[in-house]
Formats: sequence, C-alpha cells, structure tokens
Amino acid sequence: MLTVARGEQPEIDLEVKRSHFLGRACRADSEEEARAFIASVRARYPDARHHCHAFIVGRPGAQAAATVERSSDDGEPPGTAGQPMLEVLRGSGLGCTVVVVTRYFGGTLLGAGGLVRAYSEATARALEACSRVRMTTRHLWEVRVPVAEAGRLEAGLRARGEQRPGESAAPAGIGVEGTTWGASEAVLLVSSDDADAAALAALVSSLTRGRACPAPAGTRVLELPAD
Repeated sequence: MLTVARGEQPEIDLEVKRSHFLGRACRADSEEEARAFIASVRARYPDARHHCHAFIVGRPGAQAAATVERSSDDGEPPGTAGQPMLEVLRGSGLGCTVVVVTRYFGGTLLGAGGLVRAYSEATARALEACSRVRMTTRHLWEVRVPVAEAGRLEAGLRARGEQRPGESAAPAGIGVEGTTWGASEAVLLVSSDDADAAALAALVSSLTRGRACPAPAGTRVLELPAD
C-alpha cells in the first residue's frame, strides 16, 4: 500500500481570487489519528473560515470493511469541498492519509464550480508535495536447526534471496532477519513475501536434508521509500 511518510509534510498555498487555500497531507493509521491532525490544523489557523478535510484509513491486509473514508465541507456549500477532496485522494492511490484544506476568504464568491476546482487542486498539490512510502507486509517464519548446521542454512537462504526473480524456484523476497543461538539449537527468523510456506518449506528441506521445517511466526510491516 502506498501512503504518506511519517513526519511533517509541506504545506501548499493556492490563491484563487484572493482566497487562500492552504493544503497539507499527513499520515494517519486510524480515524483517531486523522481527527487529531484535523484538530491540530484548526488550532494552527483558528481565524480561518473553513477547515475542510478528507481521509482514508485502514491497515494493510485488513478487510475492505475495515477501511474508513470520511470527508467534511466544514461550512462550505454541500458537495463543494469534502467530497471532491475525497475523490482526489482516492484517485491518488494513497491509503492511511488525511488531507486538510484551510480556506481564508478573499472577498470574492467563487461559486460551486469554483470551490470544487479550488479544493480539488489544493488537495492534489498537497498530495504531490508530500513524501511517500510503500507499506509491505513480510511473513515471518522460525526455522530450528542444530547449532552446527545454522551457518550453512543461513548462507544458503541468503544466497537464494539474492538471486533475481526467475533464476530459481526460491520463495519470493526471502530474507534472514536474524538468528538466536542456544546451547545446542539455533533459531533462524526468516521472512518472505509469500504467506504460503510451501516453497520455503521445500527450500529449507533441501538445505537441511529434510531435518527442518519453517513454522509461522507472524508478520511485519515494512515502510520502503516509494519509487
């Protein structure tokens, strides 16, 4: 899933007939985080007439029903701010993101069409200005082997993980996250892109002559810079 990087993001200032539309996007992993950001913008600009917003939140891998979408015109004519902002956010492909556009009225009425265009453009510019990351779910597995065999197994797994797609039948995106050493047994924490353990199990079996098998150990969400 593509989303906004954590931390402060740039604010854009769109001027339309002396009205200023200040737009800023922020990472929000929950509705509570989204509403906290909206409240922070209101506190930053308490004298502004409108603080219109839109957000889409929901964790990677969650059911579709767990995704929450909300928008608000915040006093602007119905349908001229929040919904257009949400449409732009949807079109961006970003999840876990909230956008707030604060308007300072310039004395000239823009009409419904003008407001839709202004709020849509301010949202698009705010999203374009922000840094982005891609959230990737990694599946974790524990592999237990005698201490004497751990080094060879780790080397074999790392070698397969470094091969390019199509060069072998190794599981996609395989990696060794670390090794825990005991007196007689070592536990390798292995990660892969695939939730199906079949390919990884076959690889581990071939590297250990059938003496080890991966056991599920949960998942981990990584945030990688977007291309």
